[in-house]
Amino acid sequence: MDLTSFLSYLSLEKNYSPHTISAYRSDLEYFVLFCTDFHNVSDIDTIDYVLIRDWIVHLVNAQVSNRSINRKIASLKAYYRFLQHIGRIKANPLAKHKALKTSKKLEVPFSESEMEAVLSQIEFTEDFEGCRDRLIIELLYTTGMRRAELINLKMSNVDISANIVKVLGKRNKERFIPLLPSTKALFLDYFDQRNALETVNDKAYIFLLKSGDKIYENLVYRLINKYFSEVSFKVKKSPHILRHTFATHLLNKGADLNSVKELLGHSSLASTQVYTHNSIAELKKVHKKAHPRSKK
Repeated sequence: MDLTSFLSYLSLEKNYSPHTISAYRSDLEYFVLFCTDFHNVSDIDTIDYVLIRDWIVHLVNAQVSNRSINRKIASLKAYYRFLQHIGRIKANPLAKHKALKTSKKLEVPFSESEMEAVLSQIEFTEDFEGCRDRLIIELLYTTGMRRAELINLKMSNVDISANIVKVLGKRNKERFIPLLPSTKALFLDYFDQRNALETVNDKAYIFLLKSGDKIYENLVYRLINKYFSEVSFKVKKSPHILRHTFATHLLNKGADLNSVKELLGHSSLASTQVYTHNSIAELKKVHKKAHPRSKK
């Protein structure tokens, strides 16, 4: 098994994020473990679909969700495509495999009133962490950037005078997002607090811990969950829900789909259309309330 070369290929040629590469590694190592334990096969490069189908059955019996199974199979399929690419195998054993059916994930965005409650009613502390947390929430909501994009935001990426932030997205794709006046003001407050830190270890990055080190993914998730738990009873409260909220609120206010696509950094409209569900629901309410025939 040429796992090291495959992961290097994903990193250097496909520009996949470390998080994505880690998921590929985990899926492939899990499959190798299954092949070794259940079939006494340690080299997965030359196996056939029958063994892979046995793994799928094993995962289903273990009550792994269809969505998770499809992701694991996608990782395996990508590995075999790589082996074809380098001439190690002639045919991909998963070439004709059809993904398992999955139910659509309904992600409920925060309402405008919930966003207003967090941004205007919660009293953030006036110290470094309070300013940082307030800015992180504002930035996620007003730009729609991903959690990883926010964590890796560098000082050189923000042009305060031009009200622009440069975001490095998936596969190193750059996009520019305007900053609202309220976001700009929070940046200036945060920079004052950041400059007052005794130690700054990761100087290139904008968002830091009090220790001066770069923030990490779990911290962002925890602070979003913490503040939104004060104003919302929604089950899921995460950075991605803020991205979903950003897109939904823009569409509800009349933004065109293609503009939202560019702001989100999607490569195709198909990825953006998932956010239209709630927008359409809002349009139905307006239509029913406003149309003269609705009361007939």
